Amino acid sequence: MSTPKTKKEYSNGEVTITWEAHKCIHAANCVKGLPSVFDANKRPWINAQGASTEEIVNQVKACPSGALGYFMNGSSEKSEPEILDEQVVEIAKDGPLMVYGNITVKMPDGSELKKSKVSAFCRCGASQNKPFCDGSHKKVEFKG
Repeated sequence: MSTPKTKKEYSNGEVTITWEAHKCIHAANCVKGLPSVFDANKRPWINAQGASTEEIVNQVKACPSGALGYFMNGSSEKSEPEILDEQVVEIAKDGPLMVYGNITVKMPDGSELKKSKVSAFCRCGASQNKPFCDGSHKKVEFKG
């Protein structure tokens, strides 16, 4: 069963953090980088009051999967993913294949998905969101 494709929002009044669970690869960069805002053991797991807007924005930008996003409240412009001129492929230890940059993913049904910033592709075979990673590599203790 795949994770529903919903977007949750958490605001401190100045910035709104968005989270799309289906994109999350559970790299835990957010939890390690800003634990006063991101705590996987609490509900809700995002506390938008836990740090300054600048700290939140900087941490959200470090999300490797694009599951976290943000927009400034009162602004009609939402944050856009950074567009990279080149592609870089990184093999995450015991995790997904990370592809940075603008790519087109051709799906088996013939459809195409345009991706930018970063895409995480499953290497363990256990993802319920193939070809993308859903963090299942941690559950199956994938090594590679």
